Amino acid sequence: MKDNRRSFLKKLGLSTGVAALAPSIMAEANSIHKEYISREDSFVADQPIRLALIGAGIMGTEDTNTALRHANVSLVAVCDLYDGRLQSAKQKWGDHLFLTKDHKEILKRSDVDAVIIGTPDSWHKQISIDALNAGKHVYCEKPMVHSVKEGQEVIDAWRKSGKVMVVGSQGISSLGNEKAKELLAAGVIGDIVYAEGFWARMSPEGAWQYNVPADGNEKTVDWKRYISNTTQRDWDPLRFFRWRNYLDYGTGMSGDLFVHLFTSLHFITNSKGPSKIASLGGLRYWKDGREVPDVLLGSFDYPETPEHRGFNLSLRCNFVDGTSGTTYLRIVGTKGSMDVKWEEVVVKLNSNAESDDPFMKEQAKLRAASGEEERAKILPPRETSYTAERSWKGAHYDHFGKWFKAIRTGGSVEEDPIFGFRAAAPALLCNDSYFQDKFIKWDPVNMKLI
Repeated sequence: MKDNRRSFLKKLGLSTGVAALAPSIMAEANSIHKEYISREDSFVADQPIRLALIGAGIMGTEDTNTALRHANVSLVAVCDLYDGRLQSAKQKWGDHLFLTKDHKEILKRSDVDAVIIGTPDSWHKQISIDALNAGKHVYCEKPMVHSVKEGQEVIDAWRKSGKVMVVGSQGISSLGNEKAKELLAAGVIGDIVYAEGFWARMSPEGAWQYNVPADGNEKTVDWKRYISNTTQRDWDPLRFFRWRNYLDYGTGMSGDLFVHLFTSLHFITNSKGPSKIASLGGLRYWKDGREVPDVLLGSFDYPETPEHRGFNLSLRCNFVDGTSGTTYLRIVGTKGSMDVKWEEVVVKLNSNAESDDPFMKEQAKLRAASGEEERAKILPPRETSYTAERSWKGAHYDHFGKWFKAIRTGGSVEEDPIFGFRAAAPALLCNDSYFQDKFIKWDPVNMKLI
């Protein structure tokens, strides 16, 4: 991976011989205790974008509120299967909205340029394909699909459509992810050998025990439409309002949370994904009828590729955590590690790590051969923190900004369906490993099971 690093440094205008001395990212990581990070990025709003929301639950509402913070963006229609959410949409966003329980009615409208899909995972594939075929740009919440067999269908529809589709793992647009990618490419922590991620929650809401409204019943919910693409069942309010707990509609802890960590890791390392997947876990606390574990451990083997050395990944998710909510992604290299959050990166260096600067290595050899005693050094700080400036509007805001910019300019986004599927697949296969009690082999380049 040294060739990649040299190439990166050349782009910065640095030679490997002077990298340690120049005012660069390398010096920044080795001599500054704290640094603020920012990005020069403007989202020009020279063209109106008219949105429709399909799935007006918790995440769909958050997405829409964030999207509407951008200039020249408006909401014209909302689709949801529950009357209460449709009425709430009017109260929040205006009486002008077209409201429906049939997403195809949204897609027929000529005043809709793009859609936000915030439905349960079981509907992501079909609504994405329908929207692309109808000529709409798509923002689909993660994971992009409900199972790996659905991935190629979405990719094919996107390629054929010529529209901009982005998947909603917003961390990829964070300053923290971007800084970590920069630092890893510059060789600040050496070559990656291991990574780990952790996500913890304890509250009932955090563990998906969402509110079940008093008026939620078969008269106010289109239950038949909801289950039309899966197992036929009698009305069950928990399966509608707490859908993440059930395999027919959700993808468990891995599809909800591991996928964020995969997205960040793959963006930072340029990886296409792991080749071997295994998981363990169990239902330890939230025994409320759910079908998915509340403690999940995943292990993943990343082979050596042109983009990175081989490394291993360990992911953990715990909904029985008495220490309150916690999340992080740690990337460990041969010289140190990085703790990566959306708004911060903390670099911890091993001060005894050998320099890979050719000039410094040769000087060390000559000194050792002469018997000369090595002079004491001024060592760099062991820990450096990079924190987003307070003026930053957040990853969620920037993720929408990049999508809108691509729509207006005919450009592209980083988390397109190919990237989104490569992040979703190992998360979904982690579930398969757990429920099938076996290792899963995956071809991350061709995106196929082995």
